[in-house]
Amino acid sequence: MQKSRLSWFLKLMLMLSLAFLYIPLVVLVIYSFNESKLVTVWGGFSTKWYSALLENDTILEAAWLSLRIAAASSLAAVVLGTLAGYAMARIKRFRGSTLFAGMISAPMVMPDVITGLSMLLLIIQVQMFLQGSGELLQRLYFDRGFFTIFLGHTTLCMAYITVVIRSRLVELDQSLEEAAMDLGARPLKIFFVITLPLIAPAIASGFLLGITLSLDDLVITSFLSGPGSSTLPQVIFSKIKLGLDPQMNVLATILIGIIGTLVIVVNYWMMRQATKREREAAEAYRQEKLAAEKAA
Repeated sequence: MQKSRLSWFLKLMLMLSLAFLYIPLVVLVIYSFNESKLVTVWGGFSTKWYSALLENDTILEAAWLSLRIAAASSLAAVVLGTLAGYAMARIKRFRGSTLFAGMISAPMVMPDVITGLSMLLLIIQVQMFLQGSGELLQRLYFDRGFFTIFLGHTTLCMAYITVVIRSRLVELDQSLEEAAMDLGARPLKIFFVITLPLIAPAIASGFLLGITLSLDDLVITSFLSGPGSSTLPQVIFSKIKLGLDPQMNVLATILIGIIGTLVIVVNYWMMRQATKREREAAEAYRQEKLAAEKAA
């Protein structure tokens, strides 16, 4: 009886939690088709704000910049995070391993204000050094913009992706890697042929997480951006301060659609990969069992 009551209580809490998360999103999508300029007053169905958004060059340029930064920083963070996660999961204990793990995890627990300010001071020092150097190094001078935001987002995303990759590697069965090593395969070949395909779902999840973190970031971007390099969150925040705009509902609806589609596609691919691995493992077990029966 008590277990039944607990089950109903957990189901009720789950439903309330999902309603708390998704009802605002549903309302936002509905009001993106609102005729009225007042975002909280329903004035009838209309798609005019979608047309208005497509003609807003400021938002389109900011969206294109944000997408480029998100894709570039996520790719770089996936590469660095995979290497860092592999080192932490496979090498485990080495000189400076505790310091290395702490430095990797620092961006996750450090306030974004501190991260942004510290990177801004570092970039200013590098710019001053390049300006005072010879002609060769002065060619490497860069202004705050795409590159500096890319560095900040890569630093932020790498910490989270490292945790995802390391968790997958820790729970991964190492028997295949050990078997390949016994057969004479080199570590680099083992990594690319065996380990990398097995952690591909975690890499895909980390890439999506990096995209989300980059598109969502405002604080670090505010420190590292320069004139003419405003990202989408910065544009949205500046417009919201001036008052609610129906185009923001439209923009949010489009982002929900894009991110939702990406999540569904990646989850479908990951499920197919998992099913394929299970079938291959079952087939290998069946073949091994048949071979053992014939040998007996």
